[in-house]
Amino acid sequence: MNEWREKVHWIAALTAGGVLRLLFARSHPYFSGDALMYGELAHNMLAHHLFGFSDTVLRPTLIRLPGYPLFLAACFAVFGNANYHAVVWIQIAIDLYSCALMGLLAFRFAGRRAGLFAVWLAALCPFTANYSVVVLTETLTLFCIVAAYVFLEQWDARWRKGQSGLTWAFYTGIALSFAVLLRPDQGLLAAAIVPVMLWVSLRHRHARAVSGSLLPAAIASLVVVLPLLAWTARNWRTFHVLQPLAPRYANDPDETVPYGFQRWYRTWAIDLKATYDVYWNYNDTTMNLADLPSRAFDSPAQRAQTRVLYEQYNQTTTASPALDEGFAQIAAARITAHPLRYYVVMPAARELDMWLRPRTELMALPIDWWSIRPHPGGSAVAIAYALLNAAYLVLGVVGLLRWRAHAWNTRGAVAFAMLSFVAMRCLLLLTLDNSEPRYTLECFPIVIVLASFISLPKQTSHARSQAINDLQQ
Repeated sequence: MNEWREKVHWIAALTAGGVLRLLFARSHPYFSGDALMYGELAHNMLAHHLFGFSDTVLRPTLIRLPGYPLFLAACFAVFGNANYHAVVWIQIAIDLYSCALMGLLAFRFAGRRAGLFAVWLAALCPFTANYSVVVLTETLTLFCIVAAYVFLEQWDARWRKGQSGLTWAFYTGIALSFAVLLRPDQGLLAAAIVPVMLWVSLRHRHARAVSGSLLPAAIASLVVVLPLLAWTARNWRTFHVLQPLAPRYANDPDETVPYGFQRWYRTWAIDLKATYDVYWNYNDTTMNLADLPSRAFDSPAQRAQTRVLYEQYNQTTTASPALDEGFAQIAAARITAHPLRYYVVMPAARELDMWLRPRTELMALPIDWWSIRPHPGGSAVAIAYALLNAAYLVLGVVGLLRWRAHAWNTRGAVAFAMLSFVAMRCLLLLTLDNSEPRYTLECFPIVIVLASFISLPKQTSHARSQAINDLQQ
């Protein structure tokens, strides 16, 4: 393909991606819920120099990390307080840049054709595009993930040639650091990348001393750790607790966590509907026993116990120690009777739901998409989204196998860092209470890059050797 035609294709892909994101922005900008919470944190940082909330009085908090509120505060300082529309336009630009970086990464791995495939797959992916128009951490997190792997690949290529590449190691640390400051689970990204940097450094020392070989991984680690040390010190000084990341249940130290309810919920909950109907409503809104599936009860007596707890809760819509103890007792009985269901079947089912369900949670579509008769049109769109989601995943697997047969050795360490991140994230998702498809969205940059490798042709041994030589240059 001529160079100018390739540029036209890239511009066309990013333009089409921009149009898709503008359509999402026009149809359903999302400025409620967590978006307003992040906005309040940003506003209080600017107005009161406090990372916290202003209910009746200003109070500090540690339930969220400071990365995204800092981003919002910067946007508000430039474009006006609570100007969420400006935030959306900036996120759209960042997301399109992420698409270009995915294309660059695929190009570095497998050549121009793969790069072009990747930028089209990324630009037209409705799942990532949809989140670029909501005021949540996903778009910036995806950008940090892609940037970290681009920087890692650049450092890896230079280090293998005997160059230091310390600037790229520093850039990698910056991407990892901001990723962790956005979301605590992004510590997995650093856990996937830094050991690979250490392994590559020691394996390809090129007559360097061991101390010099440790320098790239040390630089990246230091850049990640320093902001977290500052955040930990702030939390210790403010709350007298050792909290380097955000707590699992997003609670401040003086807030009670309903562990009994959480454990009971994990004994039966699988899909996003349970999250909407029960998980997000507890300790806030009335709940309906009819929303519970039959698997939530092992016997009529257990159903009666649950009904009593629901009736008591709905009188105040407030969690209490007595209610939590009641849910804990039901949970204990269910776990004792079916430990395999609790520890294996339910976690696996929740994770499968996160990977395979239609990614329409931000759209005005029925959450119970499988009930076709009440909303045939909405269910049809949701099923189409589910099939598209499955297509991306299948392409990712096929692309991995195709690329593995071509030139794995040229970028094997970076590929291992990518796949280990996906594997560790899958293990983490097995421990979560609530099923939300966005928790697997962070793996989509890797899925898209792998899917682009389907463009690789079947090769003879001679052609394969030539491809490896081209990529090593």
